[in-house]
Parts: sequence; structure tokens; C-alpha cells
Amino acid sequence: MPETSCYWRYLDHTVFGLSNSDTYRSSANSSLSRPAILLIHGFGASTDHWRYNIPVLSNSYEVHAIDLLGFGKSAKPKGLKYGGPLWRDQVVAYVNEKIGRPTVLVGNSLGGYAALAAGSALGSESAGVVLLNAAGRFSEENQSSNSLISKLTKFLGTGLLRDPLVQRLIFENLRRPATIRRTLNQVYIDKKNVNDELVEAIRKPSLDPGAFGVFRSVFEPGGPPGKPLDELFEQLQSPLLLLWGNRDPWMNAPGKRATFRRYSPEATTEVVLDAGHCPHDEVPEQVNDALLKWLKEL
Repeated sequence: MPETSCYWRYLDHTVFGLSNSDTYRSSANSSLSRPAILLIHGFGASTDHWRYNIPVLSNSYEVHAIDLLGFGKSAKPKGLKYGGPLWRDQVVAYVNEKIGRPTVLVGNSLGGYAALAAGSALGSESAGVVLLNAAGRFSEENQSSNSLISKLTKFLGTGLLRDPLVQRLIFENLRRPATIRRTLNQVYIDKKNVNDELVEAIRKPSLDPGAFGVFRSVFEPGGPPGKPLDELFEQLQSPLLLLWGNRDPWMNAPGKRATFRRYSPEATTEVVLDAGHCPHDEVPEQVNDALLKWLKEL
């Protein structure tokens, strides 16, 4: 079932999205008893990162994907406080205004944090939350535990990391095609899907006016503000699926999984995959199968 591009306004800024809503709801095979699905990308990514998931999920479900403010084709305005609260509220507003019924929130990395935060805030309008190597910290962890921030801080020191010129140099290097490809090759165990299409999907939005400002805001040494994961788990009312790329070099996935198990709700389902930080794009067939099986049991 084909998806179409759509634009929406949030805080008077343009948000880009993809949706099969119109064709799904008019289809003879549609069922509004099934929840809708909203896909939320990670840092530096966009709706393009769901390229292998949307076509499959759209055969059976109403599917939406959005670019968070500051990323992809969405606006990157100055003056916004980029971080967990902004993206949580953006996702909550999208569900309420554009979908209008219970929705399963699926997020990778930073998008996983946004999905969990929004799912906790939505209450009964959250039909479920799916986390793929979600970012975020627990109360017991230091606020600067973000792996990239920690590495840069150790290498440069906190003072240098806050220097605008140093930040600009880091940003310019990170958006070079060769650097993007090298970074992806570090976090994809199976590298067959690290192709020119993916590199360009990450590079192109970084050329937009305002992209550097987003980078500076998100990568301040304190990291994006937001509630700890354990507090969000306590507030979550809907079912939870953890899909882990267990060889994620950014997250120490086995150790992170143990912490997630300690705090996540009792009825949580966990599926472990032989993949890196972005299993939905690296091993999409396995992720799609696991997600569809879980959705049928809701």
C-alpha cells in the first residue's frame, strides 16, 4: 500500500512525514481495530531510514513516519531547545492531531527515547512502544553517559568541546560522505545496506540552514535534557517490545540490555538480533517479522 509525502505544522514550523493513511483507511482490507504505527528515526537520520520497513508494514497497518524537528526535511529553526521534551511533545501532538487513534510508537536510538517519552505521556492513546537500541540514560547513570559525547570529552576536554570553532570543525567532518560511510560501517555488522542512498540521506539534511545549530544544541556536553528511562518505564501503560541489535558498539548492548531488563515493565517482550545500532535497516526482514508477530498479539 503506497505511502505519500505529507507536511504538518508544529509550533508553527514545518514537519515532513510519510503516511499511507488515506489509502489504508479507504481500503476494503483496512481495520481501524488495528493500531496505527508511527516510526521515529534516530540522530542524523530521517524517514528515509525506514526504507525497508514502511513497504512491509503498510501491507497490514496504517503507517506514519515523521522527521523530528531539526532533522531530515523538517524545519531546523533557531531558538528551539532541541532535546527529549521537544521531540516527545512533537510526537504526542502528531498522534493526537494527525492520527487520532491508538498508535504503536517505534523508535531507533534517539527516536527510541522520543517514542518511550511520548508513549508514557499518551497514556491509553499509546497502543504500544517498540525500542530499537534506544538512547537515553537511567537515573543511576551519569548525564554525560552518551557514548559519543563521552568519547569527544575524553579526547578534547569539556572546555574545547564547548568551543564554537571546535564544534564547527567536528560538524564539518561528520557530514563528509567519507565520514558518514565510515561511521555507518562501524555500527552496521552486516554492511550490505551501507550504500550511496543511505549516505546521501544522512548528508543532504546536514547542508540545510540551521543544521549546525541543531548539532550544537544536541551535543552540548550535558546532552539532550529529558526524564531518565526508568521514570518513563514507571509511567508507561502500554505493551513494550525491545528489539536489540546485540553487537551495537555505541551502546555496549549486552550491558545496556541488562539495565533495561531491570527497569522495564514485567510484561516486556525482548528480541535479540545479531546486528548493530540500526537493526531495522541492517536486518530489516528480521525486524519486520518480529514486529509483525508482536503486533498480532496486541
